[in-house]
Amino acid sequence: MQNYMDLTGKVALVTGASSGIGAATAAVLADLGARVAIGYYHNETGAGQVLEAIRSAGGQAMAIRADVRQPAEIRSLVERVAGELGPIDILVNNAGSLVKRIAILDMTEEAYDDVMNLNLKSAILCSQAVAQAMIGRRTGAIVNIVSIAGRNGGGPGAGLYASAKAGLIAFTKSMAKEMAPQGVRVNAVSPGVIDTPFHEVFSTPEMLANFVKGIPLGRIGTSMECAKVIAFLASDAATYVIGETVEVNGGQLML
Repeated sequence: MQNYMDLTGKVALVTGASSGIGAATAAVLADLGARVAIGYYHNETGAGQVLEAIRSAGGQAMAIRADVRQPAEIRSLVERVAGELGPIDILVNNAGSLVKRIAILDMTEEAYDDVMNLNLKSAILCSQAVAQAMIGRRTGAIVNIVSIAGRNGGGPGAGLYASAKAGLIAFTKSMAKEMAPQGVRVNAVSPGVIDTPFHEVFSTPEMLANFVKGIPLGRIGTSMECAKVIAFLASDAATYVIGETVEVNGGQLML
């Protein structure tokens, strides 16, 4: 029986892969047979743990530090992955953060730049960096990790983050239209409330309890539940899925 999610022979780059959804995605892609580049910036320890787990399970991976807000570092990242693992077939733009909760009256230009550069600019620049090679080979899949906040405006003080993710949803559609005729598929995954270090930093237990009240499934999601959807979009099981943003939120938001 054919496994339509088999990624044997594929090369995947996952940014922000040292913890949470990125780490789970790297592990799932490797389990499906891909050679995986684990992109990280601050969390070297976490990246090392993801790398060791993949290798211990018999997978092939490497970990690379890069600031994906910087074009020169992105180019270096992509060149190194291609040189050591092969041309990139799958890009998962997962790097991102709320940075901090900030009310509109407290917003500054610096805060705007910090949030937009990390959550929107990075994904655009990383996609641009792999686009030419993907188009040249007429194959490839890009999956952007957005957020339920990009649909509903997010929680308290998340306006900048929500705006960046909404922008990435729109850019996903634009890239999909432009690149589909060249054989490259672009989609997005929109996590709801997921049990990751994100909420350990930015949400109180009371906030999480209130979030759960609005989730029909009655619980917070897991990184692995997001990673499996990301892997589906990256695989040949999704060859006719173009420009979609798939909601993974336990029913909290249904479109």
